Amino acid sequence: MRLSTWYPHPLLLLLLLPPPNPEALSTRVFHLQTPKLYLPESFSTCECDPSKSPHSTMSMLSSRLFTITDQSKLASSSSTFLFPLFPSHSRSFSRSSRSSILYGRTHVAKPIRASASQLPSAASSVTVENSESESDPSGTLFVIRARNRIGLLQVITGVFKVLGLHVEKATVEFEGDFFVKRFFVTDSHGAKIADPDSLDRIKKALTDAIEDGGTVSMGPASPTTRGVMVRRPGSGLGMSLGSDSAKAERMFRLMDGFLKNDSISLQQDILRHVEYTVARSRFNFDDFEAYQALAHSVRDRLIERSHDTQLYFKRKDPKRVYFLSFEYLMGRSLSNSVINLGIRDQYADALSQLGFEFEVLAEQEGDAALGNGGLARLSACQMDSMATLDYPAWGYGLRYEYGLFRQVILDGFQHEQPDFWLNFGNPWETERVHVTYPVKFYGVVEEENLNGEKCNVWIPGEVVEAVAYDNPIPGYGTRNTITLRLWAGKPSDQHDMEAYNTGDYINAVVCRQKAENISSVLYPDDRSFQGKELRLKQQYFFVSASIQDIIRRFREAHSNFDEFPEKVALQLNDTHPSLAIAEVMRVLVDKEHLGWNKAWDIACKIFSFTIHAVIAEGLEKIPVDLLGSLLPRHLQIIYEINFKFVEELKKRIGLDYNRLSRMSIIEEGAVKSIRMANLAIVCSHSVNGVSKVHSELLKAKLFKDFYELWPEKFQCKTNGVTQRRWIVVSNPSLCALISKWLGTEAWIRDVDLLTGLRAYAADPDLQQEWMMVKKVNKMRLAEYIEAMSGVKVSLDAMFDVQTKRIHEYKRQLLNILGIIHRYDCIKNMEKSQRSKVVPRVCIIGGKAAPGYEIAKKIIKLCHAVAEKINNDTDVGDLLKLVFIPDYNVSVAELVIPGADLSQHISTAGHEASGTGSMKFLMNGCLLLATEDGSTVEIVEEIGADNLFLFGAKIHEVPKLREEGSPKMPLQCARVIRMVRDGYFGFKDYFESLCDTVDGGKDFYLLGSDFESYLEAQAAADKAFADPNKWTQMSILSTAGSGRFSSDRTIRDYAEKTWGIEPCRFPSDG
Repeated sequence: MRLSTWYPHPLLLLLLLPPPNPEALSTRVFHLQTPKLYLPESFSTCECDPSKSPHSTMSMLSSRLFTITDQSKLASSSSTFLFPLFPSHSRSFSRSSRSSILYGRTHVAKPIRASASQLPSAASSVTVENSESESDPSGTLFVIRARNRIGLLQVITGVFKVLGLHVEKATVEFEGDFFVKRFFVTDSHGAKIADPDSLDRIKKALTDAIEDGGTVSMGPASPTTRGVMVRRPGSGLGMSLGSDSAKAERMFRLMDGFLKNDSISLQQDILRHVEYTVARSRFNFDDFEAYQALAHSVRDRLIERSHDTQLYFKRKDPKRVYFLSFEYLMGRSLSNSVINLGIRDQYADALSQLGFEFEVLAEQEGDAALGNGGLARLSACQMDSMATLDYPAWGYGLRYEYGLFRQVILDGFQHEQPDFWLNFGNPWETERVHVTYPVKFYGVVEEENLNGEKCNVWIPGEVVEAVAYDNPIPGYGTRNTITLRLWAGKPSDQHDMEAYNTGDYINAVVCRQKAENISSVLYPDDRSFQGKELRLKQQYFFVSASIQDIIRRFREAHSNFDEFPEKVALQLNDTHPSLAIAEVMRVLVDKEHLGWNKAWDIACKIFSFTIHAVIAEGLEKIPVDLLGSLLPRHLQIIYEINFKFVEELKKRIGLDYNRLSRMSIIEEGAVKSIRMANLAIVCSHSVNGVSKVHSELLKAKLFKDFYELWPEKFQCKTNGVTQRRWIVVSNPSLCALISKWLGTEAWIRDVDLLTGLRAYAADPDLQQEWMMVKKVNKMRLAEYIEAMSGVKVSLDAMFDVQTKRIHEYKRQLLNILGIIHRYDCIKNMEKSQRSKVVPRVCIIGGKAAPGYEIAKKIIKLCHAVAEKINNDTDVGDLLKLVFIPDYNVSVAELVIPGADLSQHISTAGHEASGTGSMKFLMNGCLLLATEDGSTVEIVEEIGADNLFLFGAKIHEVPKLREEGSPKMPLQCARVIRMVRDGYFGFKDYFESLCDTVDGGKDFYLLGSDFESYLEAQAAADKAFADPNKWTQMSILSTAGSGRFSSDRTIRDYAEKTWGIEPCRFPSDG
């Protein structure tokens, strides 16, 4: 059993017992001849060889107790100490830095058996004295009198340790069967503890720990105290020993230590998984099989932490937040996990001895296809922050079998293929076959009489099962590991068996396929009725299973739903999970038989809503006929919610029918529909935008009526990204450089410390090292580009990147037209002038929705232009254009660190936040951007001089559209004409694309912003030509990125919306 860290004083390490027979001390003596040694966990009569490794010493395992004496007092035998190797039923750290360490020369005498049933004494006492004696003028004396028993010292020292107090020295005396311990204690600053309130709390904690022998709960923290949890032997993590205590005792003894993280142990774990999990010979396995074994080895450690975290949450019973998001882009899990666990180097060393490189194996992992774009990656960042900040949280989503799609480019055209990301399994997930819930569809609603009252009963026409798959999310610098629970669809066992038993095998297969289809594909094409129905099925399947799971967990500890809002917060991440509102009402009213008003009051207290849409067309609506067919009871509930809301609204605003119509949850249009955003706003106690600009748009335009009704509901929570993924994992060279110049790694958790880089931004030494890091990252990206496209690029060129979902409002077309203009200018230059041109490598990446033809044409135009430019010898390295296919998180981790300039050029007023700019900013990439989304706040943080702004502002856009586009700038007209005339081929194919700009529409203002765009590009060229200035701007960009960490976002949610507190698993187990 590995032991947790102890204070480096023998008196604090050992529990005093009455002096044994002096003759016994000479019988079997174990000499510790080194001043600092890992304490062996076995007993031997031979002398310890200090040259032996800790591993060889620690291999001698035992669960005995040893009497140990301080060698300096061996002759008089006046004091003998009992060192408890008896299992404490709490896991202990396995890192070498956390092992038990003895200082000084000590002797180990014969083993002594001890009983676990020794009880604390009722005559225990704790007194406090702030003496000014010469012996210890600065310490506070705590005198503890108690009956001697096993494990008591662990309890006492554990209290001091958890409270952050330091024991300077200790003395021991005996009074019959009692001992009297005197601890001279200082606070974390080495000073006396003078605050009477703090002294009372410490005294109470010690008294409770001694007399109760277990958990001590303290009131509100004072400056020197906080809540204390001390675990005694046998207590576990809230686990009852039950009637068969001997059996439980044995189980604890067998599993009371964490998995070890030394090189030998890691190698053994990996090879064990090669043979027993991957089922390959340990003498013959390839890189992919090594990765699978490695991933399972890491997952073992994640599961340890996850189990302990959930048990701790269960014991403390805090208010929890449940994060409902329809998509997550987790990226690769291996590197992120081992870094957050703090064992990346240990694994790298272990693998190198086996002949493998960690980086090579990490490349074997595929991305989990659970989302698309910024919303999905935002969800993943927020989960990482919730774990790191120790919040009691669960994430819920769907386990898509194929994800969105895999983008394949053939002849410049996008083709969609299924993303078979689960073909080889997912080593990070755990299927919870015992966690399944029935999800109902179709059917009818009937009224029944229950205790003299009418109640609605939904008789479904179809039932499928939701099966849970758990994915651990580790926090950084903490033992807390939370869970992302994903649901997969399976057929109902009863229906399945009925079909097979009657010989209807075809129907059984069809039913299975229909159930599994629910969680097969992210965002099925909803242009058909079947597609719309499947998408609605997905949404309800997701929220129904999640709500059942949340209520089941609440029911385990509580029977009264009055407590529900005090223990549960539900966060709706956009409108996709908004059906959860109707589902909660159905469960509370129909299943729990609460009255409507009480159920509605509960629902309004638990829901909060984050909206990501910026225009009315982007708001989700569900046809009433479809909802009534698929979920008849939920349609009734939504009608009832709307009726009561409208009636109340009439009392507030009168009979303003236009406003009543706009605010109604039911839209009475050509197709009668449910406005899901309106439903979410009506029920939620908090509604937030995701940037300052976006939040103001919600209040001034999109939901102006609701804001005027409930101004207190509307908040701003600017999105953020996690620095652990986007610097520590994706850019380790920059991470090391930042830590070197800041003199600490604390910024990885406290990202505001990055502002310290501002003081060194002009330092030539930092600039030189900064440029070297950027060059190394550009080299990695250049190698990838050449391998992927065959295009060789110059490292001296500016790497100009735009990687986003392909959409007209994101204006990749503006970027391409600007590239054509640059190409045209170079072609028309004299050769002598070309030497002054700043070389560029233009990189574009992103996917177009399968049914979005204009976006697909933009991709084809990009490839047509690239084909022309990259093969033009007149241009050479002055300009290259590359399209990166199937852009995902792993590719982003390669592209973002290597980018010099990043374009965020959406039409002002169309980007809610734009987390992509934050990732580039953290990596010291300069931004060329419109004043949209989070860019406005970035300008506030780093200054307008450190990025390149252009284009119409938000308030100017409506007027420009009303007036119609002015005359097309000559530069823009020329490049459009080149495309129309077939200079890049496919003349007819690109005709409709050109019409969106100069066909009298130009809704996204490409022509209007073109000149301003070129001016910003020229300013970027000028800055890049001055390496010192550019590097200084780059350093200042990183220094100002702390405000855009998801840690800040999550703290804001926790404090102002969810009302939850951190619940940190104790670091001492």
